[in-house]
Amino acid sequence: MNAPVFSNHGCRLNAYETEAMKALAREAGLEDAVVVNTCAVTAEAVRKARKDIRRLARENPGVPLIVTGCAAQTEAERFAAMPEVTRVIGNAEKMRPETWSGLAPDLIGTTERVQVDDIMSVTETAGHLIDGFGTRSRAYVQVQNGCDHRCTFCIIPYGRGNSRSVPAGVVVEQIARLAAHGYAEVVLTGVDLTSWGADLPGHPRLGDLVRRILKLVPDLSRLRISSIDSIEADPALMTAIAEEERLMPHLHLSLQHGSDLILKRMKRRHLRGDAIAFCEEARRLRPDMTFGADIIAGFPTETEAHFEDSLALVDDCDLTWLHVFPYSAREGTPAARMPAIDGATIKERAARLRAAGDRAVERHLAAQTGVTHQVLMESARMGRTAQFAEVRFDANRPVGDIVSARIAGHRDAHLLAVRDRGFPPDGKPLE
Repeated sequence: MNAPVFSNHGCRLNAYETEAMKALAREAGLEDAVVVNTCAVTAEAVRKARKDIRRLARENPGVPLIVTGCAAQTEAERFAAMPEVTRVIGNAEKMRPETWSGLAPDLIGTTERVQVDDIMSVTETAGHLIDGFGTRSRAYVQVQNGCDHRCTFCIIPYGRGNSRSVPAGVVVEQIARLAAHGYAEVVLTGVDLTSWGADLPGHPRLGDLVRRILKLVPDLSRLRISSIDSIEADPALMTAIAEEERLMPHLHLSLQHGSDLILKRMKRRHLRGDAIAFCEEARRLRPDMTFGADIIAGFPTETEAHFEDSLALVDDCDLTWLHVFPYSAREGTPAARMPAIDGATIKERAARLRAAGDRAVERHLAAQTGVTHQVLMESARMGRTAQFAEVRFDANRPVGDIVSARIAGHRDAHLLAVRDRGFPPDGKPLE
């Protein structure tokens, strides 16, 4: 092994930070090491991280193994107790150059085994370490970290700390460099993106950042926003949705549930009607808007009637891309002390939600036949529309280019830019 092996779990923000850690490790001269960047969003995510650690230790015998990320922050001693683990590093520590210089080969045995401080004391984010990461066509830029809210099911604030923002000027400079290097699309990422700016002078809002980026980086073809809390969408963001064609018409919403009572027990900041009203208004401003959403199945005390409210939300909000999470109790959260739903019911309800999501995707794709889309090529024969639908081509296109494509049909959850043999334009296989 000549360079550290990195294994990333979880969200785009984790992936962004993994790229930053690679740069820090390289600058520190760290060579033989395995680094696992963990996720804590569910108990299953923690289980997968532990399984990955054991696998990587078997595949890299005798090599120091470093564990970091949200699960390492919230369960440091549990990971430190694993015989495979050499060092546990917290979420703040992993973004500091001095941490990695202290792990250089000649010092790896002399620093403390657990380097995890109080994440709530962190007041800055490290979005300036790298310009971004992604494919040759799309880059992800961290603009925010942490969360000030305390939803009853969520452990993430204890892994990420309180909300903190990257200053707008730093973000604009990063994106300008990315555009100059040929990136056609940039995605803004964060833990609670709509809280961006609350800790900055003047308390700007996410919409202000979006409009500033699009004004000051005219060479950027596309700007995309990752997951947002719809109840916190500010007027400037709604104006940008209506007026800025370079802001992509696809929003992923942190909805979590469709029942008002369960939303209150989750300590969410919106009600069912708020979610529906937001989707209606966003689509009024931008008729081609599509929505994704996070929805939890089987939250404690959820009845069948409560669950039916979540199922109905798929149609009521006209959602397309669902991320379904079977409820997973996280020790230390209020929801873990609430009356639980049995596992079989949680699994069955999650399957029904996913089936509703599959039907929603089918409806969206079927409606695209005959429509011409501008497609950003992610590989020679695959790209995505502005609404983030995958498009397949039968001939190579330049990666990173935005090409015009008329949709001939769809198959297996993706659109077809040309007619396949035996696959007519209506999108249905021939009998």
